[in-house]
Amino acid sequence: MTEKQQDVIFVGNKPPMSYVLAIITSLSSGNLKEITLKARGQAITTAVDVAEIARSRFIKDLKVTKIAIGTAEMPPREGENKSRMVSTIEITLSK
Repeated sequence: MTEKQQDVIFVGNKPPMSYVLAIITSLSSGNLKEITLKARGQAITTAVDVAEIARSRFIKDLKVTKIAIGTAEMPPREGENKSRMVSTIEITLSK
């Protein structure tokens, strides 16, 4: 279980380079061959940028092996009464 959880990076509001660094660290630290970026909503653009930066500038033999898109239902925000739908993406990168 801990082995599987280690290869998932949740992309949020940090600058893209901090996620790129996390990818490089995870892949170079050991026997990890595959890493998944997960993002939703506004962070999807950041996740795509992170995957491209890591692939083109840092780890040349990194390949995008799988892209999964979907929708998640989020609970209503403060003062709203209905839940909202948020887009999600999972980008799997392999060495």
